Amino acid sequence: MLLDVQDLTVEFRTREGVVNAVNGAAFSVAEGETLAVLGESGSGKSVTAQAVMGILDSPPGRVTGGRILFQGRDLLTLGREERRRVRGEKMAMIFQDALSSLNPVLSVGYQLGEMFRVHRGASRKEAKRKAIELMDRVRIPAAKERVNDYPHQFSGGMRQRIMIAMALALEPDIVIADEPTTALDVTVQAQVMDLLADLQRDFNMGLILITHDLGVVADVADKIAVMYAGRIVENAPVHELYKRPAHPYTKGLLDSIPRLDHKGGDLLAIKGLPPNLLRVPPGCPFHPRCPQVREVCRHDPRPPLYDTGPGRSSACHFWKETIGEPDAPGEPVQPVRPGANGGGAR
Repeated sequence: MLLDVQDLTVEFRTREGVVNAVNGAAFSVAEGETLAVLGESGSGKSVTAQAVMGILDSPPGRVTGGRILFQGRDLLTLGREERRRVRGEKMAMIFQDALSSLNPVLSVGYQLGEMFRVHRGASRKEAKRKAIELMDRVRIPAAKERVNDYPHQFSGGMRQRIMIAMALALEPDIVIADEPTTALDVTVQAQVMDLLADLQRDFNMGLILITHDLGVVADVADKIAVMYAGRIVENAPVHELYKRPAHPYTKGLLDSIPRLDHKGGDLLAIKGLPPNLLRVPPGCPFHPRCPQVREVCRHDPRPPLYDTGPGRSSACHFWKETIGEPDAPGEPVQPVRPGANGGGAR
């Protein structure tokens, strides 16, 4: 096991109140494994990634509870300098907007080489050679001729490859990719995902893929964690989740994907909007949008994570109805914390 996140909570203090952006998230990633974290915008995916990496802006954001175990060590107990070394050499992150993440006044070769100068003590010449090797590895054509080019001289897909190269420079054990295919066309998306999959096999690294696009993860993920209102509401192996979702929110996401065999039909959508995290409804936070809501769903405490099968769990009282097996066994695998309601101001 590379990474084991346990009951992670993150809050932001604002003028309007306390926002519980992440509320009891738990997941794990092993060597060579890909975990996809899915959910709509505002569900807490990127905040979770930033908390794991230790790059939350503090204030206003701060981790208020839980554990982040990386190779057995709790990252939340490490000092700033030790955490920086882990982040630089053992863990890396690929950000969704490559153009704003890269320095516009420095060549891509200089920025790639900086990893080796700072962390490996490489000379400027050696760092440049390593930068060219990285650009070749992520399949940037004519790397030797383009190493001195600036970010704006590359296409969106090529810039994203440079971000991948930067993340893999020191051969980390785990990489977090936050919406790595945002704003790219479908063909380039496929190329970037294929590249990530190939590099993952080469390095045997763990990969956390954060996305709202179910189509992107179908062929690359091993398992999926679905987030809603700051909480993981379903965990499942990828093929099981696509075949038999056990939470109404997951089912709604899957039903909203356009299908080639349903030409001319209306596109399905989940009614309503995600809740304001300052005013999360009591009980299940999804209940105002849920097609199978019952009275129990509207009241505290929030649904625990029920065991829905091998390697599976769902935070829905009526998961058996959703999965289509009304007689299936299931027990809570996560206790309900007293007073917890899935987020909200305190």
